Formats: sequence, structure tokens, C-alpha cells
Amino acid sequence: MSHTLRDKDKLLARVRRLRGQMDGIERALLAEAPCSEVLRQLASARGAMNGLTAEVMEDHLREHVLEADSEPERRQAVEEMIEVIRSYLK
Repeated sequence: MSHTLRDKDKLLARVRRLRGQMDGIERALLAEAPCSEVLRQLASARGAMNGLTAEVMEDHLREHVLEADSEPERRQAVEEMIEVIRSYLK
């Protein structure tokens, strides 16, 4: 079973919190909140997104690299992670 399926409830809870943060940013903008407040909310949402990304990356490495059944599987998982990291850092 894939780690995203096994941890689905936990990951979805984090996504829902992120959605709530994004809704809060939208409300702040609509209410013409001070830019410092909007910036704090943006930083918080960014941190939450980075945390979620790090968790999924870590689980991917643990399950598909460390626990891989074969060398070809391990190589494929590493290549996938390299591609994800490159796109993440753009």
C-alpha cells in the first residue's frame, strides 16, 4: 500500500487546514486588511505547504527508496524524487 493511501486521512487534514488558511488570506484581502497581516498569513500558509511537501517527500524516500524491493525500483524512485526536487526549487 502506498504511503499516501496509508496516511490519507492525515494528509487530507493538512490539505484542509491549508485550504482554510488560503480562505483566510482571501478574506483578509477582501476586507482590505493591513499588508502586514496578509503577509503573516501568507508566510503561515507557505510554511504549512512546505511542511506537507516535506512530509510526502520523506515518506516517498522511506517507502520507495529505503524499502524498495529491487534496485530498478529504487533507481526509479530516486529519479522521481530528483524530478520533484528540481521542479520544487524552480
